[in-house]
This record gives sequence, structure tokens and C-alpha cells, in this order.
Amino acid sequence: MSDPSVRYQQARPAVPVLHEQRLDEVLGAAPERGQWRYRPRRVGMVWRSKVFRAGAVIVALVLCGLVILALVREQTGPEGFLVGLGLAVLPVPLLMAAFRWLDRVEPGPWRNLIFSFAWGACAAALVAIIANSFATRWIATATADPAGADTLGATVIAPVVEESAKAAAVLLIFLFRRREFGGVVDGIVVAGFTATGFAFTENILYLGNAFGEDQQLGSSGFASVTAGTFFVRIVMSPFAHPLFTVLTGLGFGFAAVSARRHRGRRIALPVLGLLLAMGLHALWNGSSAFGPYGFYAVYGIVMVPAFGLVTWLAIWSRQRELRTLAAELPAYAAAGWLTPAEPTALSSMRARGMARDLARHWQQDRTRGRAAARAVAEYESFATSLAGLRRRARHGAVGPNFGARERELLHHLWQRRDIAAPALTHAARLTSHRPPTHHYRHRPPPYGNGHGYGYGYGAPVPQQPYSGPPHSHRRPPQ
Repeated sequence: MSDPSVRYQQARPAVPVLHEQRLDEVLGAAPERGQWRYRPRRVGMVWRSKVFRAGAVIVALVLCGLVILALVREQTGPEGFLVGLGLAVLPVPLLMAAFRWLDRVEPGPWRNLIFSFAWGACAAALVAIIANSFATRWIATATADPAGADTLGATVIAPVVEESAKAAAVLLIFLFRRREFGGVVDGIVVAGFTATGFAFTENILYLGNAFGEDQQLGSSGFASVTAGTFFVRIVMSPFAHPLFTVLTGLGFGFAAVSARRHRGRRIALPVLGLLLAMGLHALWNGSSAFGPYGFYAVYGIVMVPAFGLVTWLAIWSRQRELRTLAAELPAYAAAGWLTPAEPTALSSMRARGMARDLARHWQQDRTRGRAAARAVAEYESFATSLAGLRRRARHGAVGPNFGARERELLHHLWQRRDIAAPALTHAARLTSHRPPTHHYRHRPPPYGNGHGYGYGYGAPVPQQPYSGPPHSHRRPPQ
């Protein structure tokens, strides 16, 4: 009897070649089954360990959080802190849900988003409070003009310090999680989560101080300082800080898809995004200097249009990711890695959601159904990463590890193919009455003979590409 791993290796399709480039030497042969988990090479230095670095980051953020908690509580008082915390938390779930919805095509790992939020709420806020206070006091002492120092600190010092502190989180993920930072949408989402965390801490401080002022003046109701602060910061402009920092994220996002040979552009774009964020932040903070209606003028003429433009760009980038799937994945379908209908299904959010539901309903119990739906979701994510990788390769934005990363993504798809391919093919036919729009010169080769090692429940590799859905979408595929 022949070795199943040998039969599996013979059954794999070939990797499609990108344009006329000779990538055969780069791509090489795919690893054996035992090497499917791509683990980093162990090194002797402790500080290069992932566990050590993650622990150090967590400890640093926790310490920053404890310090910022003590500082804010000292300035607002216990009651003001609780009131500010209760009011400041209201827009956070809405903003996080909006950015997460934007990231649905290729969801980034939650660890990056949690790190971004924690960095904004703890580290960036701590840097801002300390640096802004020190700079304002120094200017007041040097000029003997406390009022002028406050104005200068709000319009010049604060935008530079705060946007730089928030941009540090985007830079860290861009440098150390480069594989998970693939384009404009990733830059927007990371920057948005960072700014949401920063605004959360800042709102606690402002609302807590406003409550303390009301306690001293005896104000209450809609005429109170707390109500006015809540209306301006939570109702009218919850998107202010995310809007500023998203400009920085856009710079990093465009740098991520730029060709590697354009080194100057890859450096200039993030710097330009940061400068735009600082400028818009300074204009917003200094709006009160334009007269009694300056705030409303800047809000209506600058902030709302800028928010609409950035929102349009974010949605356009999201749709572009779907178009990239439709354009790049047919090459892998022609080579036999995907079924002909999968590129159509993967480029439709409706079909992707339906495929997860189908995989869940086809299983006999709830536990296996959840596992199958999770396998399809992972398959969709890996396919999106593969399409984005191939698109960046066309534009020269990938390094020499392109072949290894492509093989890794193809192996992840191959492991989950037995569950995901039938569900996606069926979803494509349920959501469209038309045949797939991509036609190939040659019929895609079959997956081959032998037993595969698909994800989930050990289903055998089909002798031919999947040719049709089951008779009922609630029956498991035959």
C-alpha cells in the first residue's frame, strides 16, 4: 500500500505563475504534512521570544493604565470619575462595531485591535497628559501669560503630542505585524481602534471635570456643564479623534501597498498622513479662536465633509478588496486549488455569510456545525489574504518571502477545502442565477486521487472538482 502523504502530494495542483515571471525556483515544492504549521525558528535570546515580548507589552500597558487611572481619578475625584466613565463608554461599542464591520472582508486578529485600543487608552493618553501639562506650564512660566499658554498648548502642542502618540501604535503594528497589515482598510481599522481608546480616556477626564464643576456651581439638568460637554463630545463629535488618526492610518495603508522600490514614497506617505492628522486636529482645537460661531463653522465646513470623505474612502477600499478577490482568485481556480464558482462566492459578502450558514446547517450537531462554520470563515480569510498577496506581488510590494507565504496560505486553504468548497459553491449558485463570469482556456485540473488531509472530519478528496450543491441546503454534501 502506498503512503497516503505521497498520494496527497501528487494530488495537489500546481501553483499558478504570476505573469511571465519564473517563480518555480522561488515557490519550489510544498512542505510535507508535518511542516504545515509554520513555526518560527527558535533562538536563544530571551527577548526574541514571542511570549516574552507579548508579556512585556502587556505589563507595560497595564502599568500605563494604572498610572493614567490614578491621574484621571485625582483630577476628577471619585464621583466625577464614575460619572465620566459611565458616559464616556457609550460611543465606544458603536465605533468599534463600525470599524470591525469595515474589516469583515479580511478580519484582522483581535490581538492587534485590543493592543491598539489599549495603547490609545493607556499609553498614548498617559504620554499626552504628561507632555501637554509639562509643555503648557513651561510656556506659561516663560511667557508669564497663562491664558496664552493654554491656547498655544491646545492648538499646537496637543495635536503634535497626541497624534504622534497614537501613530506609534499604527507604526508598531506596521513594523512587527506586517503580515497582518496589508492595505488601506487595515490602516483605517488599526488607527480607528487606537483613537477610540484615546478618546475614551480623554472623555472620562473632560466629563468628570465637568461634573465636578457642576457640583461646585450647583448646576444640573440640560443647562449643566456636564450636559453641554456630553452633547459636544459624545453626540456631535464622537468621530473627531478617530477621524484625525485615520488620516495617519491611511498613510500607512497606502505605504503598505506601494512598491518596495519606492522607498521614499513608503516613508513619505505615513509622514504626510501624520501631518494631515496634526493639522486637522489643530484646526478643530483652535476653532474657538475664530469667534463665537467658529466651532460650528469648522464643524460644518471642515469636519463633516472630511468625515464623509474618509468614510467613502473606507467603504471604497472595502469594495476594492472584494474586487481583488474576483480578479486574482480565478488563477488558482484554473490551477485546481479552488472550484470555478469559489471566486464569485468569495467576492460577495452575502455569499460568504450564506456559506458559513450552510456549513453549519449541514452538520448533524451544533458543535460540529460551529466548527464547520469556523472552518469556512477561516477559509474565506485565508483566500482574501492570498488574493491580496498576489495583487501586491503584481505591484512589486512583496519581498522575497512571497513564495513561502503563498504556499502557506494555499496549505491553509487545502486543509479546509473539504468543508468550505461545497458550501461556497452552493452559496454562489444560491446568490446568483448566472454561471461564473470567469472562463478559462483550459479546464481546471481535478484535485486528484488519494486521501487528502482536509480540515474538520476527514472527508476524502473528490475525484473531480465539486460539480453541484446537494438537493437540500440542509443536507450535508455527498
